[in-house]
Amino acid sequence: MEWRKFSGEKINLSILDEIRLKMIEEQELKLKVCVGTDSQVKGVVTEFATAIVFIREGKGGFIYHRSYQTARKMSIKERMIAEVADSVNVAYEICPILDEYHVELEVHADINTSPLFRSNVALREAMGYILGMGYTFKAKPEAFASTYCANKVVK
Repeated sequence: MEWRKFSGEKINLSILDEIRLKMIEEQELKLKVCVGTDSQVKGVVTEFATAIVFIREGKGGFIYHRSYQTARKMSIKERMIAEVADSVNVAYEICPILDEYHVELEVHADINTSPLFRSNVALREAMGYILGMGYTFKAKPEAFASTYCANKVVK
């Protein structure tokens, strides 16, 4: 799985090296990072996309993303937890660099807080997983990294 900029341009460095360079470039600004994953079922294939969203306070932001497909059939709950697991794995990977530069990190779950929506079946487990890993948890409607950013790059 290769990381790309939002424009689609491939990242030639490892994502850790790319983030480290960005932290140096952006160190004068207050940053926040949000990680989120979305998925779409298309026939027998499910595509997952994870977005790392950098928000510059008062100055916009930028996104890195990656995606992959699987032919494995999953229930809605299993798919929601797989999305959260992808996000937590990325957060865990980039957290040491963000901690070094004192950058806040949130993990966003594409799960609705209303029981009227199917994704809600995974809310408690997702929240427990993210909070248990020590990250700030956001669900819909506040989970823009998954709901909007990752959703835009799912093919």
